Amino acid sequence: MKILVINPGSTSTKIAVYQDEDCILSKNIEYASEEINKYPSTMMQLQMRKDSIIQTLNVEGHELGSFKAIVGRGGMLPKVKSGAYLVNETMIRRLKENPMYEHASNLGAVIAGEIAELINVDAYIYDSVRVDEMNEVARISGMPDIERTSTCHALNSRAMAIKTAKKVENRYGELNFIVAHLGGGISISVHEKGHIVDIIADDEGPFSPERCGKLPCKNLIDLCYSGQFDEKTMHKKLRGQGGLVAYLGTNDAREVEKMIAAGNEYAKIIYEAMAYQIAKGIGELSTVVKGKVDYIIITGGIAYSDMLTTWIKERVEFIAPVEIIPGEYEMEALAFGTLRVLRNEETAREYTE
Repeated sequence: MKILVINPGSTSTKIAVYQDEDCILSKNIEYASEEINKYPSTMMQLQMRKDSIIQTLNVEGHELGSFKAIVGRGGMLPKVKSGAYLVNETMIRRLKENPMYEHASNLGAVIAGEIAELINVDAYIYDSVRVDEMNEVARISGMPDIERTSTCHALNSRAMAIKTAKKVENRYGELNFIVAHLGGGISISVHEKGHIVDIIADDEGPFSPERCGKLPCKNLIDLCYSGQFDEKTMHKKLRGQGGLVAYLGTNDAREVEKMIAAGNEYAKIIYEAMAYQIAKGIGELSTVVKGKVDYIIITGGIAYSDMLTTWIKERVEFIAPVEIIPGEYEMEALAFGTLRVLRNEETAREYTE
């Protein structure tokens, strides 16, 4: 069965064609900044992006009529369950008219739906960025004004847990996992018998290459009202200019390891501190399932770092076996999830409000 996968980013659209489990085409369609900037909103890029996808498929020799299904990256919907949803008019209307946030991923379902309509097949989203299956007790923050919500790398994290379960000849829904996704931002999630029941988001846990993570609240409030920085600058200090960037001037873990190899002790302390905080987060989430963790998974781009993953593993392997799965597998996750629906191994939900 042939599946078209669509994953819009801020200045590009990744597409892939899968024939069952085999990826037979992978393309990153990039757009010039002047092309993107002429649209007042992300959703207004819809026709341009859709045309570029169809044109690319034509050039690569893939007729639209050859696809069994289309899957797009799920956008900023209200809370949804994990797994597959059929793209319907209610979902498209919400993403077009009233998404939770403006984000390129909002285009995924809409483009998938429009292309699917052209060839009379179903369109899906899978493991939207808004997957939220947290327990009610996990939503309590300590301040009634703020409710904790699930914001993590759900797509790749669930895919790696499913992959690990298959590797050990078991089912995802029968095991407990803790998954640490290490990228520009770091999120950690605990999966209890097939559901992400709690998370540590990228602003409440370990610092990362670009984000500062959890901070002492009183000191942060003092800094916000110190008069040194405006609101926009403070947001940048938290996301984009925090973490490794703030301490070492780079968001590239490979550059940090070069500093360490050259004898930079300060760089070593900072890098080890990041591993230390990731391990603390894993330990924290192990309490959610009362220590009954079957596997710990470390994934994402920085999981290629043997130095970092060794430091983490040394601190957490007493909890459960540790699986290192470097990289991101979003396109594969979207395709494989859709394939399970087509094979009746999973059932797609109907989106309602």
